[in-house]
Amino acid sequence: MLQYTAYGLAAAFVFLIILTDDLRSNIPFFSPESGNYSFNDAVSSTAPAVVNVYASKVYQERVHPLFQDPLFRHFFGNAPAKPKQRRDSSIGSGVIMNTSGYILTNAHVLQEANDIRITLNDGRQSQARLIGLDTDTDLAVINIPLQNLPMIPIGDSSTLLVGDVVLAIGNPYNFGQTVTQGIVSAISRKRRGISFFDDFIQTDADINLGNSGGALVTAKGQLVGINTAIISSSGGSEGIGLATPINQALDVMNQLIKNGKVVRGWLGIEAQTLSADVIESANLETGGVLVTAIIRDGPAESSGMIPGDIIISIGGENVSSPDQAIEMITDLVPGNEVKIKMLRGWERQELTARIAQRPSAKMPK
Repeated sequence: MLQYTAYGLAAAFVFLIILTDDLRSNIPFFSPESGNYSFNDAVSSTAPAVVNVYASKVYQERVHPLFQDPLFRHFFGNAPAKPKQRRDSSIGSGVIMNTSGYILTNAHVLQEANDIRITLNDGRQSQARLIGLDTDTDLAVINIPLQNLPMIPIGDSSTLLVGDVVLAIGNPYNFGQTVTQGIVSAISRKRRGISFFDDFIQTDADINLGNSGGALVTAKGQLVGINTAIISSSGGSEGIGLATPINQALDVMNQLIKNGKVVRGWLGIEAQTLSADVIESANLETGGVLVTAIIRDGPAESSGMIPGDIIISIGGENVSSPDQAIEMITDLVPGNEVKIKMLRGWERQELTARIAQRPSAKMPK
């Protein structure tokens, strides 16, 4: 009996250790030095890898067309001999992803920039080279030629839960590196118009102008997102910040480094969710999506697909939502053929489409 009691106490002790470790992963630790509960460990391991990004576009001002009029020149003189230069600037943040100097940031911070500079948390500064932009996810990769760079610990964004504590690190309003704290307010948040492939982490950690491209990290000090946007009526933080999950960002980063662009499959359709009535009346046990529009000269039109068709499966995999269909199509290799099963009227059909490369989206203003 005493032996079983000892086993029980040992098991309870192990369980308590596991439970305590799990709780500590999401709460601040007590710092004897300051006498406060603190996230300093998480910040210390991640903040050195978060940089300030300064992007600018320098261009010549256009000479006003009136200077081409001889009468105008007679009274007001000739156009300036040398057109003035104008500089448009933007600020943001970035995250050093490895010791080779590759930095993840947002595409909208760098769009059309011809001069990119960064400042590290340790004070070092460097010119940066643009590796690639992906406007579909509003992500970009730049590179700096510095040595002895800090590297941020990378986490797994798929393990995030609503209510988890997170920290946002960036350069709001060019004020200098700033850390704010909040929780995960929602996951897989869709917000069309910010980027095409929306799958955001929503947080109430304060994110402001200049935080774009900065780090969203866990209380354990692991990178789980790239801060991308805010939903605000005032232009300042109102507690609704959106971050791109790091699992998605890593895939984009690797493709930009390897190819300078992200290659995605494209079918050329617009689709919407089927109503429950249609699914029941058409006896679609696995669901499907309704094709509402076909892009002219796209792969879908070439295959014979028309608006009103209901796609049931793509490449043998059942489709139940437009987001799932987009994800499946973009994962296909351009140039390859794919079998698509669908319902037209009450007749089931199968057609073959040759997947094209998805055109790049325009950046939101």
